[in-house]
Amino acid sequence: MGDRTAIRSELRPDDPRLDAWRAFLVAHARLSRRLDEELRAEHDLSLAEYDALLQLAQAPDRRLRMSRLAGLVLLSKSGVTRLIDRLEADGFVERTQCLHDARGAEAVLTGTGLEKLRTAAETHLAGIDRYFMATLGPTELATIQRSLTAVARSAGDEAEASADEPVGPTVTERTLAPAG
Repeated sequence: MGDRTAIRSELRPDDPRLDAWRAFLVAHARLSRRLDEELRAEHDLSLAEYDALLQLAQAPDRRLRMSRLAGLVLLSKSGVTRLIDRLEADGFVERTQCLHDARGAEAVLTGTGLEKLRTAAETHLAGIDRYFMATLGPTELATIQRSLTAVARSAGDEAEASADEPVGPTVTERTLAPAG
């Protein structure tokens, strides 16, 4: 831990290592904006709404406490409330009383929401493939995964992820496979 403190105290605005940080910020902003634009144009769904639907689809019984969902989609509790309000108005999510704690509220993915997610997933995954996967080789992808997983663990809430779990959502075929 002492080495990390020494590195932080030596960092200056002209440090060339900041180029990696800046490249990450630019790539993240551009990729997020592009994916959001495509989802909005083709499915009238924002990237944040897509992410919330995906988190719910991957959750047990397709339901999550609102506070847990806020942590997973990186929004404040009030931000996730507004997001769920929009998804509920569109019929993609229902808000219910928590099954295990009557004081809490849960968001539950509806059948309509799951179908919306499945349809939008085609656009979203094609965008990820086009703008991210197609520009990187297997070695680069493995390096990025290891590096960003380490960064996420260092900066994240240790209660949310164990050392053996990948950081972030993993899309499974079961989650998005058509019903039937």
